[in-house]
Order: sequence, then structure tokens, then C-alpha cells
Amino acid sequence: MILQDDLTLSYSGASADSLAFYHRALHQFACYIEDPVASADAAIAQQPDFVMAHVLKAYLHLLGTEPAGLAVAGKCLDAVQRLPSNPRERGHIAAVSQMLDGQWHRAGRLLEDLSIEFPRDSLALQAGHLTDFYLGNSRLLRDRISRALPAWSPGMPGYHAILGMHAFGLEEMADYARAEVQGKAAVEIEPRDGWAQHAVAHVMEMQCRQRDGIAWMRANPAAWSTDSFFKVHLWWHLALYHLELGEIDEVLALFDGPIYGERSTVVLDMIDASALLWRLHLRGIDVGSRWQSVADGWQPIATAGNYAFNDLHAVMAFVGAQRPDAVAAVLETQQWAMQRSNDNAAFTREVGHPLTLAIKAFGQGRYDECVRLIRPVRDIAQRFGGSHAQRDLLDLTLIEAALRAGQHHLAAALCAERLPMRGHSPLTRQFLARSEPLRAAA
Repeated sequence: MILQDDLTLSYSGASADSLAFYHRALHQFACYIEDPVASADAAIAQQPDFVMAHVLKAYLHLLGTEPAGLAVAGKCLDAVQRLPSNPRERGHIAAVSQMLDGQWHRAGRLLEDLSIEFPRDSLALQAGHLTDFYLGNSRLLRDRISRALPAWSPGMPGYHAILGMHAFGLEEMADYARAEVQGKAAVEIEPRDGWAQHAVAHVMEMQCRQRDGIAWMRANPAAWSTDSFFKVHLWWHLALYHLELGEIDEVLALFDGPIYGERSTVVLDMIDASALLWRLHLRGIDVGSRWQSVADGWQPIATAGNYAFNDLHAVMAFVGAQRPDAVAAVLETQQWAMQRSNDNAAFTREVGHPLTLAIKAFGQGRYDECVRLIRPVRDIAQRFGGSHAQRDLLDLTLIEAALRAGQHHLAAALCAERLPMRGHSPLTRQFLARSEPLRAAA
């Protein structure tokens, strides 16, 4: 059976009831709410030959970079390859296959071609958008969506998600004014769109507008945090604003509450937990036993070797928790990962491995070594993914290491580099206050 939806996309093996479950899953995925996997499973239960339901389930298990998700996605691929499918669906199947093989660049290109031919395929756009994020491809984060925008209009189902993705792409390309307008327009249409909420949060983070950011996040937290699998990251953004203002008690309260109070072992949640504690660690804040609980979460999966960005954040936790054997195990896994023929081999070799060594060096008090390792990598760090806001942690670590190593001229130069965008930041002023007198005396 072949059905067509309101966006004129055709679906093989679908029924009206199964297509309703599929569209529910798409909405949940676009908003980062509820349980899209359960909705995809319901669509499959209704129609086991529903091609795109299997494809969606595969993406849901691949795009979180969870090691355990690979096996589930593999079963989805096995199920769908024997089913009749149309050209659009075969494009998705090929993209899933490439992701399973760790070929993220190839998957992104296949999805790019799909979106060019079928610009109203919101799943192709979202899967491609997230692929661009993991590849650190800021331009395609914007342009993949820009190309499709003329095919969309207000009133179409899912239009808010297209605006929200475009907003994030604009932000990553430093087009902050347009990003804020697009993101707020998306939230106005669909208040539960967590990605659009997040795009505006990034704008305010990058513009160092902490009070505006706090007001934005505090205005309607129920909309973006209720039954959301993206809520930890959004609470993390709120914590960054308070941290920049030096409001440490508020940061710790957020960490102990909505950020890590539930001890989530979801990879993306643990990345946020590690990143926040590392920022506190750089400031010399005693976080007590918090490092231990985060390290416990990382321990079973830290040697999966499937994504270098994850490796780095696992090692932050192991350094903070003083687990040298766990650090060594990740570094050993990276040696194996760099010998493979997938994209993570390059992510690890070019960026992840030297940065992991830098974090290890910082933890051992070898600050000159930390500086030496980070400096040549930070200009290409986007190659292993993440956002500008997430990768700012590398600059913060570099400045702190330079200060502790007595490299005062470098520290002052790095602080000056931050002045145009973060000149009124309390943290930037603290860095400057520490570097300038020392440089003058050097």
C-alpha cells in the first residue's frame, strides 16, 4: 500500500493509522519531546512493512551517538532492505546504511541530495541537520535548511521545526539577529519546540546576554522541559548564563536538580554534565563528589570508540574523579579508533585525541603541555562536532592553562581576543585582571 500525506510525500507499506503514528513520531522528534521511538514502534506494529517507520526508528537510534543504538539501527536496516520502496525511501535507507558504517560525511551528502529533490521531507532535513552538527559543518547547518525554505509556508505541518533548524544554522554562522527572529517565530508557532528554544539560547550565549538568556529560559520552562528528552541541555544553557555571572550557587543547584539530579546515563546528558563540571573545575570550584557520579555514568561506555566528542567529555569526568586507569582506557581505545576507515578515525586523529591528551595533562598539572596540545587544534576543533558554545570550553581551558603555566603574554592575548564579543563578561574581566599585572611584571 502506498499513501501520500499532506506534504505530497509518498509512503510505502503505510496505512492511515500507521501514518498517523509516524507523523506523531516526527512531531515528537522535531520538538524533542515525549517518546518518538514508541510512536515509531506503534507505526510498525500497525504495518510491519511501513518503510519509513523503520527508517525513522533507525535514525532515532543513530543520531544520539549512543553505542547501544547501533545494534537497534542495524535491525531496522535489515528489516527495511527487503521491503518494496520508492526512490526517496531508498535514499533514506542508503543514508542509514552509511551512518551505521560511521560514514557521516557520505550520509550527510545523501541526505543533502534528498532534501534538494524533496524539500518538504522534514525527516531528511532534520537527520541532515543533526549530521551537520556532528560534523561541525556550520555552513550546511544553515544552508541545508535555507534551500528548503521556499517550499515551506506557515500553516504546513512541521513549519515551526524548519524555522527552528534554520535559526540554529543562522546562529552558528554568527547571523545572530536573524537567528533570534527565526527562533522566536518558531516558538511562537509551537512553544514545545525545544530545538527552536535552544537556537535562541545559543544566540544569547554567543552575544554574552546573560540576563536576556535567563529571562528567555525562565519565561516558560514548562513548555520546553515537560516530558522532553532535550531538557537537560536546555537547563545546561541556563546554567551557563548563571556561571558567566559568577552565580555559582545557582549553577550547582541546577546541576543537582534538572541537569544531573536524575543521574541520566544518556550520552548527550552526560556530555552536558561533564562540560559544566569542567567549567567549574577551571574556576577552582570544589564540586565535591559530583565528579564521581558522572564518571560512574561514563564508565560502561567510555571505550565504545564511536565518537571522539564523547571520548573527550568522558575523560573530563575521569580526570575530575581522579581515575587514571579509565583515562588510559579511553586513550587506548582512541589508538584503535584512529586505525579504522570511518569518519571517527579522522575526528579522533585530528581533534579528539590531542584534546583528550590536553585534558589529561591539565589534570596532572602539566599546563605547558596542555597549552601545547590545544593551540594547534582549536582552529579546527569544529571537525569533531559540537556547537560554538560547547567548543568554547577549549578556549577557556587554554586560557586557564596559560595562566597557570605562567604564559602571561599568551593569556593576555587570548583574553583580548574575547573582548569584542565578551568584553562585559565578568569571567573575561577576571581573566584580564589575572593576566595583565603578570604580563606587565614579566
